[in-house]
Amino acid sequence: MPLNIAVVRERASGERRVALVPETARKFMALGAAIRMEQSAGSESHFLDSDYPEVQAVPGIAEAYGGADLVLRVTPPSAEEIAAMPEGSTLIGLLKPFEDPARLAALNARRITAFALELLPRISRAQSMDALSSQASCAGYQCGLIAAARCTKFFPMLTTAAGTIRPARVLVIGAGVAGLQAIATCKRLGAMVEAYDVRAAAKEQIESLGAKFVDTGVSADGAGGYARELSAEEKARQAERLAKAVAQADVVITTAAIPGKKAPVIVTTDMIKGMKYGAVIVDMAAESGGNCALTQPGEHVVANDVNIHGPLNLASRMPTHASELYAKNLYNFLSPWIKEGRLAFDWEDKVVAGTLLCRDGKTTHNGVRQAMGEA
Repeated sequence: MPLNIAVVRERASGERRVALVPETARKFMALGAAIRMEQSAGSESHFLDSDYPEVQAVPGIAEAYGGADLVLRVTPPSAEEIAAMPEGSTLIGLLKPFEDPARLAALNARRITAFALELLPRISRAQSMDALSSQASCAGYQCGLIAAARCTKFFPMLTTAAGTIRPARVLVIGAGVAGLQAIATCKRLGAMVEAYDVRAAAKEQIESLGAKFVDTGVSADGAGGYARELSAEEKARQAERLAKAVAQADVVITTAAIPGKKAPVIVTTDMIKGMKYGAVIVDMAAESGGNCALTQPGEHVVANDVNIHGPLNLASRMPTHASELYAKNLYNFLSPWIKEGRLAFDWEDKVVAGTLLCRDGKTTHNGVRQAMGEA
């Protein structure tokens, strides 16, 4: 019997990505898998059903999930979708493991083995599977484009018959994958770019892209390459030294986030009051509360003549490449464990164990258990 893989259309509001693209469908089938895919599941990413010639197109969720061994998703499934999944099947996706205890309980009730890619260990071997990074790269690129479109100035320096136009000044806060992509995009568009990150290790990466590092004297390197939370004293020192850079910027792009936690507020109301009239803030952390004190998720607000944008699900704005990258992440995670047409995980493997959310009716990830009060 082949491994039966199911893919359905993502139903989250504004979601345009798909978990399987034609290239990865062919690769899974080469490993002995059979795939059922809901009709038009890839259409929002500009993949037609005819682009998947060997995949069985079915009319709905029930037909796709019926008899499935493995379900591939981008976003977490709804309660109705979980109920349609075969008991004991395997689910993988960006499942937002810290957000919805009821969803986790529903997965456990059906004894579904679920892998949340947000939990993937930050080790070299797992880089090709890192969906957070691949989607953050798309989001950072989009932030740069949004900033350029909303800014009332040219990004590049221009020499014209009328005279010289000075380039826009951009400040990027947070130099993870998204921030570095935003820096690179703004530099390519010709802006003068400064960037700040609480991790001292980010200085070299920022400067390698041609941007100037803003040094606040605060370092907060944390575990796994992420930043740790700052103390109250560190936050005050950071704010004092960052305020000057914010005041000089025509555009501020914020990308700082801590996995599973509310985004830290870095651009305060007082900083906004000190910004140039007509300046632009693009807050990539809007979904987790925002790095700007006045950000409204999904909205454009104006405060003190500063335009504050809180875009959501940025990766979904470029669904073709975002889906291609994401589907490759899924394939790279799963392919080592598909043997003779079935899933054969090594539960002691560091990547498998670290990404596993629940199995056999129990929540297995210690961090999630603690967050849910189960530890």
